[in-house]
Amino acid sequence: MSGISLRHMQVLIAVAGEGTVSAAAGRLHLSQPAVSMALAELERLLGEAVFDRVAGRLHLNERGHELMPRAREIAERFAAFAGPAATGESLAGTLTLGTSNTVGNYLAGELLGGFVAAHPRVAIRIAVGNTADIARGVLEHRFDAGFIEGPIADPALQVHPWRRDALAVCVRPGHPLATRRRLLPAHFAGERWVLRERGSATRAQAERVLSSLPPAGGVLELDQTEAIKQVVIAGLGIACLPRVAIGDAVAAGRLVALHTPFLDLERQLGIVLPQGRYRGAALAAFLAGLGVGS
Repeated sequence: MSGISLRHMQVLIAVAGEGTVSAAAGRLHLSQPAVSMALAELERLLGEAVFDRVAGRLHLNERGHELMPRAREIAERFAAFAGPAATGESLAGTLTLGTSNTVGNYLAGELLGGFVAAHPRVAIRIAVGNTADIARGVLEHRFDAGFIEGPIADPALQVHPWRRDALAVCVRPGHPLATRRRLLPAHFAGERWVLRERGSATRAQAERVLSSLPPAGGVLELDQTEAIKQVVIAGLGIACLPRVAIGDAVAAGRLVALHTPFLDLERQLGIVLPQGRYRGAALAAFLAGLGVGS
């Protein structure tokens, strides 16, 4: 594999992260033909393809997945070697994070605030998806770290606790459940529930709640928490959602969070990382701020 350079590795990493040559070119501040040429040359030097071309996008194949950890480690070690000492404001680079809907849309300030203030030269990119998407993205090297709402059982991943999160069953004001002085599980019989899509940890939590209640009267499924809030406000069902997501609507009197001490509505938010992957200076500093060591 003589002839493979740092630039080839940078192109491999960028294309894997972006999914297209044009987006990778923008990320690397190169022309699209230059990236295409570097990728073609890399595959020629390796003697095999590292991407599968599917519906206009590039996805790492088995060989690409095998090479990616080494490419990232070499690129990050080179950046650390060539740059200034990674301390204080001199710390630079890019972090690509995958976050669940709750973390990305409602807890990003808490997650990033201290680090951004301490290291203003580190660029941070966030992609929001459900827990299954985020775990897959970490495995596929699209994210340096992921922030999830539910458990993950994969030996290639390690999960560290971040913070506790509380959910609540919510209804529109005036709903019969909102006017009861003391709720019981039996009062939920026949209610229509509005749920997140499958693969979402919030969906999994809601299904656990439903399993301890009488049969529902129907289910609506939406893939965004904000859309679910609007459906519940419109009186089309009830939902189990993170308290941080409904706080504004509850304060404005548009939703009511029910008192349900008979339901388990606590969960652990976690940080998901790949087993054994090298951590560059920026990622190591970011994780240290969250209490995650090497």
